[in-house]
Amino acid sequence: MRVFPAAVYLLCAATSLCCLALLTRSYLHTRSRLLLWSALSFVGFTANNLLVFIDLILLPAEIDLLPLRNLTSLAAIGVLLYGFIWETS
Repeated sequence: MRVFPAAVYLLCAATSLCCLALLTRSYLHTRSRLLLWSALSFVGFTANNLLVFIDLILLPAEIDLLPLRNLTSLAAIGVLLYGFIWETS
């Protein structure tokens, strides 16, 4: 029964990685800085999704990566927010 949660977590990580690749490709084509900030935030989102998979599927229950997962999502949101503020000023 652990196959379905593992598949969902890996699909979420793959989706984040695809978004990262598409945003990076679009940034390299147009050089829009907002695309750069979005791509950088998806680095953190991808890392967060991989940490969720590692924490909940691979590691035993005694090891908790929740603080690290929260830190990566906070960093990703922070980068995106900084990019939005930087581009509007």
